[in-house]
Parts: sequence; C-alpha cells; structure tokens
Amino acid sequence: MKNNLMERMTQTLFGGEIRRQVRAALSAAETEASFIVGARQFNQSDRDRFTYDREKMLELSLEAWRVNPLARRIIELTSQYVVGGGINAESKNDKLAKFISDFWNHRLNRMDVRAFEWCDELTRTGNLFILLSTDAAGMTYARAYPATAIAEIETRPNDVEQPIRFQLKPTNTDPDPAPIPAYDPNTDSPDAAGGFPAVMLHYAINRPVGGAWGESDLAPLLKWLSRYANWLEDRARLNRFRTAFLYVVKARFQSEAERLARQAQLNTSPPSPGSILVTDESETWEVLSAKLDSVEANSDGLAIKKMISAGAGVPMHFLAEPESATRTTAEAAGGPTFRHFEQRQRFYLWMLTDILTAVIGRRAMVQKDLPHKEPFTVKGSDISARDNVSYGMATTYVNNVFSELRDRGLIDDSEYLRMVYRFSGESADVEEMLKRGAKAPKTETLERKSRKAAPAGLNPGAVDPDTGEPKQAITGI
Repeated sequence: MKNNLMERMTQTLFGGEIRRQVRAALSAAETEASFIVGARQFNQSDRDRFTYDREKMLELSLEAWRVNPLARRIIELTSQYVVGGGINAESKNDKLAKFISDFWNHRLNRMDVRAFEWCDELTRTGNLFILLSTDAAGMTYARAYPATAIAEIETRPNDVEQPIRFQLKPTNTDPDPAPIPAYDPNTDSPDAAGGFPAVMLHYAINRPVGGAWGESDLAPLLKWLSRYANWLEDRARLNRFRTAFLYVVKARFQSEAERLARQAQLNTSPPSPGSILVTDESETWEVLSAKLDSVEANSDGLAIKKMISAGAGVPMHFLAEPESATRTTAEAAGGPTFRHFEQRQRFYLWMLTDILTAVIGRRAMVQKDLPHKEPFTVKGSDISARDNVSYGMATTYVNNVFSELRDRGLIDDSEYLRMVYRFSGESADVEEMLKRGAKAPKTETLERKSRKAAPAGLNPGAVDPDTGEPKQAITGI
C-alpha cells in the first residue's frame, strides 16, 4: 500500500516533466552529427571514451603532430629518450641469439628503424596494434596497424585486458573485413598447410583501469596547443600591422577637387622609405601607425606554454623556453621528466619482450631444436648520461664503506653485493653471482694480506700503496 502511494505521488509530481523530456528526445532530428552522440556499444567498457569521441581524438592528435611544432617535438622527445641510441635483444644461447638476430635485422622487419616508428605511434595514439604474419619456415613479420583502422576490440567477458579479436573498419576495397584474432599462446599452432594464421597484439598506455583503449599523450594538450598556436598567430599578425603606417598630409586646399588631385598624385608615386621629401610651409606630413601595447603578451604566452609543458611532463627548456638561466634549476627540473621516460622505457622494453616471446614461440613449432624456453633480454640505452656519473660516484663511496664492513665480518658477501648494485642503479641476481664467484679461483687481495700480516699496534686499514707494506699507526697523540 505504501509503495503504491509513493508511485502515484511520484507520477503526479514528476510525471509531466518526464513525459516532456521523453517527447523532446524522441522528436529531435537525427543527423550524422547527432545520431551516434552519447551512443556506446553494448559490450564496450564504460571506462573508455565514446566511439565518436575516441576517433575524433585520434584524428586531432595526428593533425596536431603534423602541423604543430610543439606537438611534434613532444612526440620526438619521448622516442629519443625511450629508444635513444637503440634497443638490443640478446641471449646467451647461440641458437636463440642467432634467430633473434635474424628476425631483428630481417629486411621486412628492420626493428632498429621500427622501434622509433612504433614509439611515435604509441605516444601519439596511446595504442599500438601489432600484426604478426608467419611463413611456413617460422619467420615472423611484424606490422603496426593504425589505431584509426580498428573499429572494435572484442574482449573476454570477465577480463577487458584479454582481447579475443579485433574488428577492422570497412574500406572501399574491403567493405566487409574479417576480424583479426588476437594472439593466444595456448591455442596458437600452424595450420594444415604448415603456415600460421595472422594474429594481432594490442598494447596501450594511459589506459584507465577497466578500459580497453589507451589514451594519447597529446589528449590533454590538444586544447592548449590550439590556443597557443592561435595566440602566436595573433601576435605575429599584430606585429605585422605594427610595422604598417600611413602618411597623413595636411594642407589648405581651395576645393575638394584640388585635394583629390593631390592625393592621386601621391598615390601614383608615393615616397619610398629612406627618401627625402621637400615641401613648402603650406603642407605638413605625419605618420599614422597602430599603437599596439604588448606589455602582458609575454606573460600570456608563457602561461599557456607552461600548461603545455606541465601536461607533457617536460621542463620549459625542453620546449625552447629558457625560463630560468641557472643550470641548477634546469638540472633539478629534469629529474621528474627522466623518471617519466624511464617508466615509458620500461613499458616499451616489456612490450618488445612480449612480441619476441610470441615470435620465438612460433619459430619453435617449426624448428624443434630451438631452445625457446631459454631466457633472453631486451635492453635499451640509458635515459640520461648524467645519472651514470651520479651512480658512479655513489658506487665509489658505498664500496669503500661496505667493503670495510665486510672485511670486519659485520656483513656477508651477499649483502655487500646487494648494496653495491643498488647504489650503482643496476639490478643483478646476487645469489647467482655468488655461485659463479664460488666456482672461480680464489685470489686474496693485497689489502686482506696486509690485514693478516699487520702486527699489534698497527692500523689494519693503512697500507702503503707503493710497497704494499702496512703503515705504522700513530697513537697516543
């Protein structure tokens, strides 16, 4: 009874407004611009952009990269730091190393060149779709599909990060394209003819949790890049007008016809800049120019550029804006930027490792003696050479301190190696290194010999570098 009463009250109070909104929505004209606005596919995650919004963002990002110098520079900076001097894939197994080299340097792959192209595309669109085509010999050829060519990512119902297939957009030559299956190592196998079906891998950055699509690094910057370009164009146009001027000639004319005749005479042969003009006292000349104040123009442009710099995660001097002339400020501003590039490089190296794992797995189905389970590594260049100097200095100081603790028996070799490699910025398997060290021939250092031979009253840490003899300790002072 109570529920029925509440329903009747709600219908009485708000029913008219609801019916009015429904009628207005149903009576709206459907056009190409409004038909799909707010629409979402039934199996699309609500954490992704609407289809029309995502496609528009991809188009704007590509257009900004093509015409806007700042957008182009931001993309190039990411690739230059992430890929840097190049990426190398290595393996200690000779057979596996040879196949990796054959795939990496194949004329149809050219991974040293594609590494830059793929990083540009990943940064520009936030998505990288890699198509793997394998021949009967087990050699795989990798191609990147543009994100704008993918219409839909079909994923598993219980996991949006596990794609099943990718639906392509129709084209003039292929109005009904067949979907491309996603790579699945559990079901991947050659067909009856000995070849492999083409499969696709998808990698995304700036992807929200629960989303299937990534986001471009330029997505939050597009509005401000456009505003900065418009502001700069306006300033250039105003500066062009600033140099324009008009001559104003004042004289006492007897009639309007005489004034028009004088004006026509001057228009026929106007004085050139730098020329000498002689007139009598009845005629005076003045210059009329635009008075354009630009006191706040620099601060306005700098504010917009700061917004772009903050969104891109790079300091101002990376974008040709020497905001501060001090070297200390510039070096401090580069710290967070290098951390951003290190994170992106870590993702990019993992991505290449995942692609190589799929490539090696397919080859192993044809070449049975290929040790596909052997480990391999994909290494990139250092983000900043200055970090190597800092790590080297830190390693030197730490080595002096912890070697003293190890020699006194306060820490073991495992802890000593862990601390040295930690402060050197490198990762290493300490236990594996100790095992290899145990198999190597034992050598006793000069310092340890001096400690054993040092009599009482001597400083065990003082050794003459020329003779190797312990120095006499100075005590009682």
